[in-house]
Amino acid sequence: MDRVTEQLDHEAEGPENLQFNIASTTSFDKYPAKQHAKRVAQKLGVSQGLVYLPGAETVLLEDSDQAQPFRQRRYFYYLSGVDEPDCHLTYDIELDELILYVPEYSLRSIIYNGRGPNVVDALERYDIDNAHYASDLSKDVKKWTRKHPIGKIYILHPSQTIHLEDNEDDEHDQFDDKRLQRAIDLARMIKDPHEIDMIKKANDISANAHRRVLQEIGSLSNEREVEAIFRRECMFEGAKHQAYKVIAASGKNAATLHYVQNDEPLKGRQLMCLDAGCEWNCYASDVTRTFPLSAQWPSREAEDIYNLVLKMQESCISKLKPGTRFLELNTHAHVIAIEGLLELGILQNGSPLEILMAGTSTAFLPHGLGHHIGLEVHDVSVNPTSESRDDVERVLDGVAPETYFHLVQGALQAGKAAHAALLDPNAPELEAGMVVTVEPGIYFSRFALEELFLKHPVHSKFINKDALARYYPVGGVRIEDDILITRKGFENLTTAPKGDAMFQFLLGGGPPPRLHRRPKRRQGVDPLPEIKKKQQSLWEAFGVEVKPEEKVVKMNREKAQMTIEEALKRLEKLRMEEEKRASSS
Repeated sequence: MDRVTEQLDHEAEGPENLQFNIASTTSFDKYPAKQHAKRVAQKLGVSQGLVYLPGAETVLLEDSDQAQPFRQRRYFYYLSGVDEPDCHLTYDIELDELILYVPEYSLRSIIYNGRGPNVVDALERYDIDNAHYASDLSKDVKKWTRKHPIGKIYILHPSQTIHLEDNEDDEHDQFDDKRLQRAIDLARMIKDPHEIDMIKKANDISANAHRRVLQEIGSLSNEREVEAIFRRECMFEGAKHQAYKVIAASGKNAATLHYVQNDEPLKGRQLMCLDAGCEWNCYASDVTRTFPLSAQWPSREAEDIYNLVLKMQESCISKLKPGTRFLELNTHAHVIAIEGLLELGILQNGSPLEILMAGTSTAFLPHGLGHHIGLEVHDVSVNPTSESRDDVERVLDGVAPETYFHLVQGALQAGKAAHAALLDPNAPELEAGMVVTVEPGIYFSRFALEELFLKHPVHSKFINKDALARYYPVGGVRIEDDILITRKGFENLTTAPKGDAMFQFLLGGGPPPRLHRRPKRRQGVDPLPEIKKKQQSLWEAFGVEVKPEEKVVKMNREKAQMTIEEALKRLEKLRMEEEKRASSS
């Protein structure tokens, strides 16, 4: 990383057209904009043409003199690495020349808002070939069109045509708004090492924030405090922006997939589903963790559903590698969910295949398994133009192609869900360099179940209505990691604790007390006898002859919340007190 200190001369507009100097000290690692521009040109498949992309503009709030929060256009950022407002870029494919256009700053704007990059430090800061002021843009593009009277100017949208000086009637014939977006999308799907580093950094910060929430959850009383702690930790690490709205859903709120109100009390709730991830240099992380609001599993139902979702995620992640189709993983997740829900007695009266074909599992897993992640949290994806769906037959032996379309095509793609792109039967196979999320979940939405599925003659026969009452308080469980596809398999970029590891933060160390491990007999089993047996063994190990009913039974509920480490400390204290009494007598 270079450190550059330079003295800049800048002419500012003002009453007296003052001349002044600004000392600029910068520390940076250049974003690979030229590499990205070349990749886009390759995807366009042309040897000549001009790419034009405008950056995001400074926009005021409606009926206000305050600016809207600035967010750079991601297509512009991909070819520039510039996170400043009111900029533009052009890329001459034939000359391999990338030019950045920056705004001119008046003396007043510099005094009030500070100075953005001028043409001198833009060349030092960014991976570009030249820098001009934005006032030169129209003139430069017009000059290019005179040299290339039949050349194409590639833009994203019809609204982004440039007003050219000496406008001619056929000027717009040179603008092509049909090909550029697809070319950039194809390039963005495969991340280069710089991009992967940005996503890793965002994940590291988000993971630390998730750990902090686990450590402090016992002292919190409202969902908004969970969001506040997460945002605070990200800000401390330099991540000022979240990649999406924080979802801090406790109890029944976790059954709402995009619950963002985050304003209800935690008291009386079993679980918290925290879906939160920050940005780093415009690159997103997307992390979800579900955890108990106490130092142990609050119910057998909560633990069972959590373990089922964890099994779904771990199994799906283990299958990630180049050549994998996400459609098949999505179906695999549904099969595991169905098998688990059958075992728990939530689903009934059918085989996994019958329930899968009916689409009943979407009552509990209504979204897709994952999506691309990068400059957008739901990053771009490009599907082949072919309408052939023959590969759908490979989803599951014996399952007709219509099965998947009932599960996902109708439920997700018709609603333009972001998850649908990876799940389309024509979606490209996974390739090394792609970064995708794997985010299975099980949800108990009272509205979805009682108003939609239980009223449907096909679905209702597979759902055990009596069992649902015990699971509604669980709300929902989702676990989400960001996964890099590598040449040989995958790398999990998300390090936020899950499973047993999260209890090291909830309890201050050690594995969780397995108080609600499901016995073979599903109902009517009291876990306390087993607890008493273990505690009695600890007493005997210390050589203390104390009847368990004198010391344990009276405290069994309290003991049930203790880790083994805490129990040992307390038993050691009791042993020392017993020895002291024995010596004094």
